[in-house]
Amino acid sequence: MTALTLSTAAAPGLRADAIVIGVAKGAKGPSVAPGAEAVDKAYDGRLAGVLETLGASGAEGEVTKLPAPSGFKAPVVVAVGLGAEPGKGAGYDAEALRRAAGVAARALAGAKKAAFALPLAEAADAVAVGEGVLLGAYSFDAYKESGRDAGAKGGGKAPLAEAALLGAKPRDKAYKAAVERAAAVAEELNRARDLVNTPPNDLNPEAFAAVAQAAAKEHGIKVQVLDEKALTKGGYGGILGVGAGSASGPRLVKLSYTSPKAKKSLAFVGKGITYDSGGISLKPAGHNETMKCDMAGAAAVFAAVVAAARLGLEANVTGWLALAENMPSGSATRPGDVLRMYSGKTVEVLNTDAEGRLVLADALWAASQEKPDAIIDVATLTGAMMLALGSRTYAVMANDDAFRSAVHEAAEEVGEPAWPMPLPEHLRKGMDSPTADIANMGERMGGGLVAGLFLREFVGEGVTWAHLDIAGPAFNEGGPFGYTPKGGTGTAVRTLVRVAELAAAGELG
Repeated sequence: MTALTLSTAAAPGLRADAIVIGVAKGAKGPSVAPGAEAVDKAYDGRLAGVLETLGASGAEGEVTKLPAPSGFKAPVVVAVGLGAEPGKGAGYDAEALRRAAGVAARALAGAKKAAFALPLAEAADAVAVGEGVLLGAYSFDAYKESGRDAGAKGGGKAPLAEAALLGAKPRDKAYKAAVERAAAVAEELNRARDLVNTPPNDLNPEAFAAVAQAAAKEHGIKVQVLDEKALTKGGYGGILGVGAGSASGPRLVKLSYTSPKAKKSLAFVGKGITYDSGGISLKPAGHNETMKCDMAGAAAVFAAVVAAARLGLEANVTGWLALAENMPSGSATRPGDVLRMYSGKTVEVLNTDAEGRLVLADALWAASQEKPDAIIDVATLTGAMMLALGSRTYAVMANDDAFRSAVHEAAEEVGEPAWPMPLPEHLRKGMDSPTADIANMGERMGGGLVAGLFLREFVGEGVTWAHLDIAGPAFNEGGPFGYTPKGGTGTAVRTLVRVAELAAAGELG
């Protein structure tokens, strides 16, 4: 993990491999952003013109490298685009800073130290830049020869080792807390990315549970793991039904972080299908290759609970990881089978590839029994939502409009694109079953909303609940952008942490 520090040093005298500055897209060409005054002065105030000559415009994601001025101890200046220049008197948007820092950190792979002279008007800007650096520097090399031995033949570049934020105030409590928050959230989010990227032959439900147990022990979180025997005794028919076809048994993991000063309690529930073949309703060719990511919801929940513990938030946060592997075999659940869920309701399984809602249903009911102030579930649930919102935006559904709005606003605040979606009552009838209380499939059109309606059936009466369908942004199959890498993204971690912070501050409603 990249080390993150605050520094009062002036850019010219700092020993580093590079100085990172911001450049914005102005009305008359690129303009040097605040924080880079000393660098601009060393170019006799003509840095913007030099950058324009080199082809820079200040567009978001743009990187321009140039030799550092005479007298600088760093050999290179890296100018990174911030996008449109803010209006007079306005500061830079936190997400613009986060993305720029991420792009620069990725461009500096292999460097030992870089100084970031980006705009830091307040402590919140330090959070954004710090998160951007740590998330942008991320790489997953555990299964590559270069990851095992940096000096091996064909070895790749290691992530940026250290990032110093210039212009901050190391002795200021707000700035110190900003860096600590950025580190806690980004490190746990990167842990979620690691889990999503881990091959399914090394991350089955039992292995995932072991990772959660180790982290819980390290951070003082109470953990309980229900194995097949305990799940059978408890009547968790949904989780058991999904995991029935696999040689790797399912697990339900409960992580409990408690604060003695807590006035609010939250439950986060994550879908943890460590590999999804579709079961007997086998996925077609071309749809299996990335299905190791089907546990991204559980990874996000796990990371958020650990981050809450590391931040010492004054709220009780419980995470429920519903873990199973969905495989076809002679023991697998068949289309037409009926499962008796933990709630007592029966479900007719019409499609075994609609398995996420089955494991979530059991975990939602278990979470509801503790009567938290609110429940949020997170799941790579439906391809339908990917069709609706694309690959970078996730859906927010809820049984309470005000809570849906609060979660949506929290997501947008931390830079996670989300969109509120309805739960139309007329779609519920499509899940009526002649055999069971409900079927796990309904109308094809609006399938993402149908899945939300199914989950609502397993939320306890009077419990406020929201559902995040992160199927689109949870796994990036394209090239990296901003602070987002190829592969697992860690989507929803920052939203959950922000919701927990709002609850701790008494601002969630």
